[in-house]
Amino acid sequence: MRFTVAIDGPAAAGKGTISRVLAQRFGFAHLDTGLLYRAVGRRVMAGEDALVAARSLTAADLAGPGLRDPEVAQAASRVAVIPEVRAALVDFQRAFARSEGGAVLDGRDIGTVICPGAEVKLFVTASAEVRARRRFDEERVAGHEVSFDAVLDDVRSRDARDMNRADAPLRPAEDAIVIDTSEMSVDEAVAEAVRLVEARR
Repeated sequence: MRFTVAIDGPAAAGKGTISRVLAQRFGFAHLDTGLLYRAVGRRVMAGEDALVAARSLTAADLAGPGLRDPEVAQAASRVAVIPEVRAALVDFQRAFARSEGGAVLDGRDIGTVICPGAEVKLFVTASAEVRARRRFDEERVAGHEVSFDAVLDDVRSRDARDMNRADAPLRPAEDAIVIDTSEMSVDEAVAEAVRLVEARR
């Protein structure tokens, strides 16, 4: 069985959590496509050319330490606007999406570019303020000294980059179902996503 769930949305909206739970519940493979760009961004920070890094990614790159660090996230957002980098990663993502047994992919352009034929397309979002609060709390728990205003500015700048880039801008696919998690608990958001997948299977 090949069944693809495409989940898009901005940073800290909850798409990663929803994706992981869906994959576990239905036995699907899961790919956080943002890790691909984070891995490229980290290698660029180490002095590599972005396109060379994108064309030579390995599974080890996706498992290394530091991929969730704020500076790596910024680097990922910067390399993600390079059309050649995006093109280099498309085939990998599309092949994964048609994995036998089903797959869940989350990112910024899964439903619009990578998997326009996905059986389920979700767009998970929340207000910038809510997402900044979530990210701020995560950073504090991780021991990082940050201010809420700085995190909010970062969220808004990433949104602007992602939504206004010329190649594959962040937006819901025309047939995507939007889940706004601003006023939802994690359990409520997950339950809604599970319901929508079950309805399409």
